[in-house]
Amino acid sequence: MKTLAILTVRNEGAFLLEWLAHHRLTGFTDFLVLSNDCTDGSDALLDRLAAMGVLAHVANPAPHAKGPQWSALALAEAHPLRQAADWVAVIDIDEFVNVRVGDGTLSDLIGAVPEADCLAMTWRLFGNAGVVVHEGPVTEAFTHAAPENLPWPWRAHLIKTLFRNDGAYGKLGVHRPRAPVAVRVDQVRWVDGSGRALPRAFQKARLFTPPGAAPYGLVQLNHYALGSMQNYVLKCDRGRANRESSTFDLSYWIDRNFSEVEERSILRHAPARAAMVADWLADPVLGELHHQACLWRKNRFADLMRQDESWRSLYGRLMLTGPSRVLPQKTAHQIWAMGAGGED
Repeated sequence: MKTLAILTVRNEGAFLLEWLAHHRLTGFTDFLVLSNDCTDGSDALLDRLAAMGVLAHVANPAPHAKGPQWSALALAEAHPLRQAADWVAVIDIDEFVNVRVGDGTLSDLIGAVPEADCLAMTWRLFGNAGVVVHEGPVTEAFTHAAPENLPWPWRAHLIKTLFRNDGAYGKLGVHRPRAPVAVRVDQVRWVDGSGRALPRAFQKARLFTPPGAAPYGLVQLNHYALGSMQNYVLKCDRGRANRESSTFDLSYWIDRNFSEVEERSILRHAPARAAMVADWLADPVLGELHHQACLWRKNRFADLMRQDESWRSLYGRLMLTGPSRVLPQKTAHQIWAMGAGGED
């Protein structure tokens, strides 16, 4: 069974090896990584990994009329790895597939829901937990997350999709496959991360699973959207992958900074992942490229602090802002109801 992970990156060289090792251990057999406009050496690092047989790397330089991620997905459509895959998932560098059934691999996950064609993996938000600066594995530095039944905000329920690559959808999408094929789509079976059947509306649309029913029994998508405070400033500097000119701000931080419960289930792969990364880093070329990518982040943060008061102000506000409060179920229900025209 060929399982393909598609990734778009810009200036994320410091995080690539952990992400790749984790997902290889999770059971992805192939990786298609598309990079754009890197200044931290990520493109060279990816070229080296490609030469080592770890992944396939495709350059995606600007301009990007609809944003770099959409441009990358268009390039990925015709790639041989995409054509040959049995299952495909489009995942970001701050998203880690956390299989919670069997031995934590895709084969056990797919085996648990053999009737499924599309598996909606819902985000589990991992907050900052007061970390100002960190080095090393993201999955070990950030171990506090939102509760399983987070009622608000709605973005906490966004999905990424592991889908059967059988022609039912004509195009790749950021959160789910797109362009459903009319003669096929009515037979596509969607399930959530607990294996429960999702409504027929998911066959053609929907980007988030219903709130109130924790969809993490079989798989969750650990979403480390914030990272350390210093890395969040660098994320704001980088800009969004799917909107060319859009940036991050404090509202993005507040919507995702939940550290209510300790959640370490992803660390079942930590020893094997560390060994795999160490083996890769033993390559002198790759090891130096990784070191330079990490050094670039330190230097870029220092440059931003010197350059512009607005960056220092953002950094200061992150220091001032505590973890986001989990709203009571009743309050969240009232907010949802307002959108439907009432407050019952």
